[in-house]
Amino acid sequence: MEKLLRNSFMFLSRNKMMTKLAKKYGLHFGAARFVAGNTIDAAKNVIKQLNHKGLDVTLDYLGEFIIDEYEAEETANHCIKAIEIIGNERLNSQVSIKLTSMGLDISEDVVLSNMRRILAKSKKHGVFITIDMEDYSRCEKTLKIFKQLRSEYDNVGTVLQAYLYRTVDDVEDLGTYQANLRLVKGAYKESADVAFPDKKDVDMNFKKIIKMHLLNGHYTAIATHDDQIIEYTKQIVNKYRIPKTQFEFQMLYGIRPEKQLDIVNEGYKMRVYVPYGTDWYGYFMRRMAERPANVAFVIKGMIKR
Repeated sequence: MEKLLRNSFMFLSRNKMMTKLAKKYGLHFGAARFVAGNTIDAAKNVIKQLNHKGLDVTLDYLGEFIIDEYEAEETANHCIKAIEIIGNERLNSQVSIKLTSMGLDISEDVVLSNMRRILAKSKKHGVFITIDMEDYSRCEKTLKIFKQLRSEYDNVGTVLQAYLYRTVDDVEDLGTYQANLRLVKGAYKESADVAFPDKKDVDMNFKKIIKMHLLNGHYTAIATHDDQIIEYTKQIVNKYRIPKTQFEFQMLYGIRPEKQLDIVNEGYKMRVYVPYGTDWYGYFMRRMAERPANVAFVIKGMIKR
């Protein structure tokens, strides 16, 4: 049943008609639990609330799979505005960006042009940028562009997904770039030709890459809601005396907020991934697919209406 739910939500996440309807009718039916609002002003208020609780933030202006050059440029402009607000108001927040929202599916020149504008502005304001990882078909292109930008800027990192067979090699390769990495399990539906089909194998690979990157001495963000992975990380950093300045935990906005505060109270850095914007539908569906238990929160929200 759980697998059926995951597959259904992943299918819905790619439905263009549903995406258009979601943009039109706004954050209804429970999505507001996971998305900070439509505007940067709404997101700014959420960042302030989280910062007040001792939580760091990474902000994501939602949007992906853009195939219009003007729209990609406008999305970059939204990100630049967010960076300016974060810098000017001294908010404790980074910014996360999907390259398909910057024109990855248009051309390499377009995405590099938009990302260089963003990174120049973020460097000025002291805001770190993380390039999100998307589906497998875009993995190699994403890493190629990250390497190019990392050779030009020191305020950029990226994401690797534990469910891909190739990720161990990618961790080793990116070590030469001293990459700041966010490590995740992965939220896209992929073929068994490229990704581990069984959860136990994904978990085992996740632990392997966490240990690898930590022992490489490079900054590691462990993005998970899984208590076993969290405890494993704590054991590794204690065993090898890895300083708390070399790693952090990350969780999604709206998921396990009590656990987020528990981690902060234990003295660890905890960063919350906060998305905002009108293009929330695909993100929301992937959160449902990732953790079908979230459906209960949505149903509860609908009943309260």
